[in-house]
Amino acid sequence: MLDAPLAELYGVETKVLNRAVRRNLECFPEDFMFQVTAAEFRNLRFQFGTSSWGGRRFRPYAFTEQGVAMLSSVLRSERAVRVNIAIMRAFVKLREMLASHADLARKLAEMERKYDAQFKVIFDAIRELMTPPAEPHRRIGFTTGEPKRR
Repeated sequence: MLDAPLAELYGVETKVLNRAVRRNLECFPEDFMFQVTAAEFRNLRFQFGTSSWGGRRFRPYAFTEQGVAMLSSVLRSERAVRVNIAIMRAFVKLREMLASHADLARKLAEMERKYDAQFKVIFDAIRELMTPPAEPHRRIGFTTGEPKRR
């Protein structure tokens, strides 16, 4: 995403966003942010058009998903703070979800060990259903041996 629309989303001016980025360059490795090339900048200007008073003079920055998240921690706007808090809460929720799935897998393995003798047939059937067939199924039904006519 380009710097100008991001600045609007975060509720700051584009120059404020770019100044914060330049002051915190160590927070934005190449996989977080890059500056568009001169050719890309010319192409963008042709797409958007330029105003009679000049328009943009510097090549814009483009941000990846991680760069957008990092912006929320280097900007000082109220909206950036809210976005940063939302990102942190999303990470916590993701960690909780991963932990619950690990817990579920552990409980299933524990049940399998505990009831293996009694339910071996059931566990084997489940494993068999989870395994894709090795060869295609044979056709069922009446065949004449002649090719199908259209």
